[in-house]
Amino acid sequence: MNRAMGTARLSINHSAIAANWRALDALTRCETAAVVKADGYGLGAGPVARTLARSGARVFFVAMAEEGAAIRGALGPEPQICVFSGHMEGDTDILRAHRLTPMLNSVDQMLRHVEALPGHSFGLQLDTGMNRLGMEPGEWSALREIAIEQNPFLIMSHLACADEPDHPMNAHQLRLFRDMTAEMEAPRSLAATGGILLGPEYHFELTRPGIGLYGGLPFAEAEPVVRLDAPVIQIRTVEAGESVGYGNSWIAQRPSQIATVSAGYADGLIRAMGPRALVYAGEKPCAVVGRVSMDLITVDVTDLDTAPETLSLLNAHQTVDDLALAAGTIGYEILTSLGARYKRKVLG
Repeated sequence: MNRAMGTARLSINHSAIAANWRALDALTRCETAAVVKADGYGLGAGPVARTLARSGARVFFVAMAEEGAAIRGALGPEPQICVFSGHMEGDTDILRAHRLTPMLNSVDQMLRHVEALPGHSFGLQLDTGMNRLGMEPGEWSALREIAIEQNPFLIMSHLACADEPDHPMNAHQLRLFRDMTAEMEAPRSLAATGGILLGPEYHFELTRPGIGLYGGLPFAEAEPVVRLDAPVIQIRTVEAGESVGYGNSWIAQRPSQIATVSAGYADGLIRAMGPRALVYAGEKPCAVVGRVSMDLITVDVTDLDTAPETLSLLNAHQTVDDLALAAGTIGYEILTSLGARYKRKVLG
């Protein structure tokens, strides 16, 4: 059975993104921002940011200044756009031109910022134990009084284990963040999605959800945001004892109907997921068989009543976190890896 070559379709539900932001916002009594870095977690930063702004978000976070410039172009002059990487050496012009707020991570960044852009908005990032970005307690104590005089927009830190509510690191970081920011008037932020779910003591004056907006854990109540449907190019009969795919890694134990589907690891379907992944024909799960290749996957559709024209990899039955589990990774990687070849359809 031969079919014309097709392109998989990625449907992005903006109504679900808005609903997820509102649901996370309702869990707090403070301001709720939105993280739209990495091209809106792979789903299109500009359109996603506009949806979130219409929902009520007024503060946005990106990873680097160039991402911030794109968000400014999408949203216009009003929202505050914060840059996690701070003020890098080559960022001065873009920070100025697009009125971006760098989250300064070191004494060097602080000096660079006040010298290059005096009076320009900035925030501060403190390291409370992740050892990734931000000023450590000793560095902060030497800079604290100078920083206060400069009137920072926000002081933030980042939780390392927020997706594990009982992990002792959460309480440790909370205590240290409180100690480092005691008697300061600037707004504070400690909680991303996982921190919001830890409860009010982690919320401070601003939260900054990311993955939960896009339907990922640890926000288990999130509405699904993405659906991925891939066309079936060909269905062939494979006899018992025959193999499928590279390396002869799957051997048919019975006469089987094998569908070849137009999507592969070049489209973000991580190769390691192959032996454990499922796809769906309506409500019915079908096993991926053989290795995931660059442009194709192969699926056992023997038990279906009719030959499918498309099969679904992400849907209400299989979330990004389910697919991530099959690949031995996390939902973040699945989302941000979704490839450029998909036909994208925005819903809502």
